[in-house]
Amino acid sequence: MKSLIKNFLIFFTTFLLIAAVFSFFSGAGRKSEIVGIDTLVAQINNQEVGKIVIAGSEMQVTLKQGQTEVVKKEIGDTFSQIVKNFNLDPVKVASIKIEVKSDEGLNYWLGAILPFLIPFLLISVFIYFMLRSVQGANSKAMMFGQSQAKEIGREFKDKVTFKEVAGVKEAKEELKEVVEFLKNPQKFSELGARTPRGVLLLGSPGTGKTLLARAVAGEAEVPFFSLSGSEFVEMFVGVGASRVRDLFRKAKKSAPCIIFIDEIDAVGRKRGSGLGGSHDEREQTLNQILVEMDGFDPNTNIIVIAATNRPDVLDPALLRPGRFDRRVILDEPDLADREAILKVHVKKKPLSKEVSLKRVAERTPGFTGADLANLLNEAAILAAMKNRKIISLEDIFKSIEKVMMGPERKSRILSSKEKRITAYHEAGHALVAHFSSLADPVQKISIIARGQAGGYTLKLPLEDKHMYSKTEYVEEIAVLLAGYVAEKEIFGEVTTGATSDLRRATGLARKLITDYGMSDNLGPRTYGDKEEMIFLGREIHEQRDYSEKIAEQIDREISNFIDLAALKAKGIIKAKRDFLEKTVVELLAKETLEKEEFEKIVGEKAKAEA
Repeated sequence: MKSLIKNFLIFFTTFLLIAAVFSFFSGAGRKSEIVGIDTLVAQINNQEVGKIVIAGSEMQVTLKQGQTEVVKKEIGDTFSQIVKNFNLDPVKVASIKIEVKSDEGLNYWLGAILPFLIPFLLISVFIYFMLRSVQGANSKAMMFGQSQAKEIGREFKDKVTFKEVAGVKEAKEELKEVVEFLKNPQKFSELGARTPRGVLLLGSPGTGKTLLARAVAGEAEVPFFSLSGSEFVEMFVGVGASRVRDLFRKAKKSAPCIIFIDEIDAVGRKRGSGLGGSHDEREQTLNQILVEMDGFDPNTNIIVIAATNRPDVLDPALLRPGRFDRRVILDEPDLADREAILKVHVKKKPLSKEVSLKRVAERTPGFTGADLANLLNEAAILAAMKNRKIISLEDIFKSIEKVMMGPERKSRILSSKEKRITAYHEAGHALVAHFSSLADPVQKISIIARGQAGGYTLKLPLEDKHMYSKTEYVEEIAVLLAGYVAEKEIFGEVTTGATSDLRRATGLARKLITDYGMSDNLGPRTYGDKEEMIFLGREIHEQRDYSEKIAEQIDREISNFIDLAALKAKGIIKAKRDFLEKTVVELLAKETLEKEEFEKIVGEKAKAEA
């Protein structure tokens, strides 16, 4: 319907334009005055006419004084009849030079044909557009089952290689074998080795799975077919399977090549877990992928690379040998990797001399490659908004806080009472973190609202950690509860500002018992089956594998951990009350304290014993 309306509007507009052009040209050369036959008769009687040119239904009159006129007559009338009808003096008429022009050549044919040709052409153009729209709709219907994969050829300008992928050293080493297979398959076939069918990239969102897949294609200099798992699934059963067949058909024509399926869990989930049974569209698509990977010719040099951050939900048939039998894990980057990734992303960004990428890497634990790219982009935007030509370290640090906690909300004005409560709350967090030997050092304290938080205390580890002890977790819970404890100690009651802290502290205490086996009373075992189940569209994240009696003990143990941590936080706040008051005074005056300013009040943090 939209296409029909569009074509009609085009047709109507074209018609108006052509009519306007013809009307312009038809009147463009007419500058003579149009007069009646009676005026011409009077001028002839007065012997004012010098020449008359007769052309069809018009008479172009030139007066002796030089003026020109146009006289309209009936098509069937001749000048002789006009002379006879008006009884003009033959002598006066004889003194006038009379010429007769007949329509001939181009003008004649245009005049004769155009009235019929123009409507015919316009109708023909209109019918053509209508038929093309119908054919387009039919062709789209016929293409419904074709693959929508984006192909990147060998000569693609923005080719990515392993040089552009910082970090993930082990993953790149693993994938170098795949590159060699694509470049020189004969070397392996001579030894009886077959080309690997599939490589599964596993990693958290933003760790660079797609970038790494493109780098493999760039290194091997082969075509790269890229699409998402969700692009297979449609409302019609069989479309996804048809697209899989079409994708592999195209890939075989371009072999050697790489097929990259992002978010394969969209079609690769365990079969039989939903209510659709074996006729479900997603399962049909998965079955076709399995068949195509099994049906590879041994000499067909095609490698399927898939990416997911949910390997736990994939169908076991996908992971068996001969399909996705190679699994490459992409971990979150450590300190050295983050610095290397930052060096890649700052190539086209002008930085001030004070910027130390190592300091930035130290402040961004847990950031993935995508997070770091976004961080530098935010810093560049911030510098541009301030009309500066270079990016400063302050821009980057502000962007870190923006990415982690959201933008500052300076418009959220607190009353003096709420501001004071927030200052004690954040000072409590900072104080307990500073005087807990295993807690991360405080980098910044602020009572300016940011994101959902009314204030925040930023503390970051000095080095990347992969294992944590029970004592570290207890101290972490104590830091989380410090704001709550400080409010209760100073004001005698607590506010809703501690809600998020209490929720996080309770969740961490539960993990200590149910996941990490750190409860002395319940012993070294886990509680709760965390395997995902899907039923009626709901995800059940945990099934109980323990009794109600154990559930009561878990609740008691959670309370014990919370009480132990709260007692520790209370002891530090009471013992360091003078530091707490000084920190609050500075916070109320400046609203934000950096690490150096905070340590001027409380001294340097004691290093934990190795």
